[in-house]
Amino acid sequence: MTTGVPAPPYSTRPRRSRLRTFLPLGVAAWLVLEIWLLTVVGRAAGGLTVFLLLVAGFVVGSVVIKRAGRRAFRNLSATLGAQPRPAGGEAPTGGRGNGLMMLGGLLLMLPGLISDAVGLLLLILPVQRLVSRSAGRTLDRKLRGVTPGSFGDAFQQARIHRPDGKVVQGEVIRDEPPSRAPQDPRPPLTH
Repeated sequence: MTTGVPAPPYSTRPRRSRLRTFLPLGVAAWLVLEIWLLTVVGRAAGGLTVFLLLVAGFVVGSVVIKRAGRRAFRNLSATLGAQPRPAGGEAPTGGRGNGLMMLGGLLLMLPGLISDAVGLLLLILPVQRLVSRSAGRTLDRKLRGVTPGSFGDAFQQARIHRPDGKVVQGEVIRDEPPSRAPQDPRPPLTH
């Protein structure tokens, strides 16, 4: 039994992005590679060595995350003026390297040797700068192509920098035209 309505020549579903298509495959390949590398190192150096490497990576990663979090809080406090910066302390960087340091610490905490190597690379300052610049350029390129009224447009407007960075507090006073009739006083609120 047919309805007489022809099927549309094209699919009405939107196309999946490449990221949504290949991300699960990439994660599965990464996990298989991590397990394979752990077994190869375990056969060559022994199971205790692999266990000690994984524990050391977890401990170093947690120390890195804790340090980056403290530095981010110190920079935020110094930026807001709530706490003066200690003498000889580092200048606030605006949190440029803290996110990458936390990501590097998280990768160190994950069990696996490839994630440990990538985590250690993210702790190197020139690599952080390179990744930060590359991510910034990619984000700017993506934000230039957003349509007005979308979520990306709101994010782009939130990223607009003022030249002096100052915030002026005040209140809005509206001048009412004198042609309006005066309103009766409101009765007092009682309970």
